Amino acid sequence: MVSELFYFVPISSILALGFAYFFYSRMMKESEGTEKMASIALYVRKGAMAYLKQQYKVVGIFFLVITAVFAILAYGFNLQNPWVPFAFITGGFFSGLAGFFGMKTATQASARTANAARETLNKGLQIAFRSGAVMGLVVVGLGLLDISIWFFILNSVYPSTMTDGHNLVIVTTTMLTFGMGASTQALFARVGGGIFTKAADVGADLVGKVEAGIPEDDPRNPATIADNVGDNVGDVAGMGADLYESYCGSILATAALGAAAFLHNPGLQMKAVMAPMLIAAVGILLSIAGIFVVKTKEGASQKQLLAALGRGVNLSSIFIAILSYLIVYVLNIDNYLGIWGAIVTGLVTGIVIGKSTEYYTSHSYKPTQRIANNSTTGPATVIISGLGVGMISTAIPVITVSVGILLSFLFASGFDFLNTSMGLYGIGIASVGMLSTLGITLATDAYGPIADNAGGNAQMSGLGKEVRQRTDALDALGNTTAATGKGFAIGSAALTALALLASYVEEIKIGLVRIGQVTMDLGNNIIVETERATLTDVMNFYQVTLMNPKVLIGVFVGSMMAFLFSGLTINAVGRAAAKMVDEVRRQFKAFPGILEGKEVPDYATCVAISTKGAQLEMIFPSLLAIVIPILMGILLGVTGVMGLLVGGLSSGFVLAVFMANSGGAWDNAKKFVEEGNLGGKSSDSHKATVIGDTVGDPFKDTAGPSLNILIKLMSMVAIVMSGLTVAFSLIK
Repeated sequence: MVSELFYFVPISSILALGFAYFFYSRMMKESEGTEKMASIALYVRKGAMAYLKQQYKVVGIFFLVITAVFAILAYGFNLQNPWVPFAFITGGFFSGLAGFFGMKTATQASARTANAARETLNKGLQIAFRSGAVMGLVVVGLGLLDISIWFFILNSVYPSTMTDGHNLVIVTTTMLTFGMGASTQALFARVGGGIFTKAADVGADLVGKVEAGIPEDDPRNPATIADNVGDNVGDVAGMGADLYESYCGSILATAALGAAAFLHNPGLQMKAVMAPMLIAAVGILLSIAGIFVVKTKEGASQKQLLAALGRGVNLSSIFIAILSYLIVYVLNIDNYLGIWGAIVTGLVTGIVIGKSTEYYTSHSYKPTQRIANNSTTGPATVIISGLGVGMISTAIPVITVSVGILLSFLFASGFDFLNTSMGLYGIGIASVGMLSTLGITLATDAYGPIADNAGGNAQMSGLGKEVRQRTDALDALGNTTAATGKGFAIGSAALTALALLASYVEEIKIGLVRIGQVTMDLGNNIIVETERATLTDVMNFYQVTLMNPKVLIGVFVGSMMAFLFSGLTINAVGRAAAKMVDEVRRQFKAFPGILEGKEVPDYATCVAISTKGAQLEMIFPSLLAIVIPILMGILLGVTGVMGLLVGGLSSGFVLAVFMANSGGAWDNAKKFVEEGNLGGKSSDSHKATVIGDTVGDPFKDTAGPSLNILIKLMSMVAIVMSGLTVAFSLIK
């Protein structure tokens, strides 16, 4: 039976959606400013929606095909739960819906933010931030609503009892499969959006800034509208789908681990399953409260603006730490104090990763300033120093996540390494703790592209110098929050993927029972019931050890996947950007009046180039992420898949941090010069940092952010296809 406390979860999700609508409607009441400002915003809005419509067509066809495959596996071969096809498609639908609402809001907010900046810096900040909050609240609201609906439906079909906890294990592991739908949609959104935005950005910068010597977001640049469209499709729709998937994945994986950990104590089992949902529900309320405290004063410095956003995030984090204690105390779960320690560990881990990212990517600190200083000797030294900073910046996040994994495991297990099931539950609930206030942390991230577009609108509309200074300050802040958000997304992906890895073992047990293998022969005359087998039993049964060549092959292939995937997406940006560069050069040559301001560029052709390039180039890397885990399962079975997931997680996490931070540092080194340092705009130093930023664009906005989806999607695919893996593999 479902506890009455459960109903707080859907109520909280509906409240999030209600406040999202409130912030959206308040924003829409603001003026878009002059006729020219509204016209530019309309260009961007139409381009963004046209791209999203085309992407959803491609993704929709893909989803229908995969759903049909799952239906055959479930109903034709009995290798999956019959609810899997439906769960998969709803996960993708809600993820896409979150991206749509977020981008619709962002494209409406940019001109209004620029117009508000004509009055005060604080008004511009509040409109941009609260519009970003729409994205944050829609993601957590739809995510928790989807989880609530499926939890209620599956509990009705597979009712749990006080004497047998196996049904709740089936419920929670089945719910994990809608996470694959969310992951698949997220990868298409991230890869496609990243290719679109960076093809436009690179083309606009190389020809506009470096060759023609015109400012960023100059209306004479044919690629400038495509660049502004790209900010929305990549950093709003893409990031929203990404974190929707992390948010749902962490809750679902932890619920599945809780069901497994308390399998023999059904009374506590339901409480352990509900704990991550309740923590997320309380986090929504605290995120809403935090959003209202974000404000600043006129003439604020970058550090003061960062502090303004930090107030909201920190307030939410402090209170979730307190209230999560009350949740586990009221639920009276075994070792509730240790579980609370794991939650706080997750929160602290997220904060440390965010601060580390801020230090290495903000131009208020020395690492980025040193990159900028290297611009006096040319672009080569800018690129070299940026690569070095990116590599060094991996140390703190990796050590932080490692310590977080260890502490959360020990706290939840009562400092007993043999208590594996509780320890893994602790790691899962640490990821929930990290993502519990996603409503406001995603708001700080979605704020970035809104502020960037506001700056572009101000530039193209010819607004006054004072307005441009305010939008530049908001834009520079957005670059830092975007980099911080990417670090946060990557850190949360690492913990979520580890929890999913443990959940995979539970799904393997269900797959074995489904094909009729009700016992496991562990050797030495030790036979255990499959349903009651521990994680260690499953590892022994499949001989998952570092000395098993199948595990090592999996680790190597998983590590390779991170680099192969990154190479494919970076090259995709290069090919699409080359077409953009050619088109911008063609227009400047064919229509000399464009640079003189006498002719209007053909913006639509540049948007079409990015759209076509993104749709074509996103398919192969995305398919690879789905096909490789399936092939590994068919060839090397469960053992090979476990190695694949470990290799992909470890290499993908470090590589993603490196690329996100080096790209963010190059971007803000350019901003540092544009603020008047080292010769300012149009100087040789500026051109050198523009080239560095161009190199970093596919790092931070395409390959890097897509990697954290890759490592989770491979885990989700492994979970969903576990029935096929246990039923058939070439090398047993």
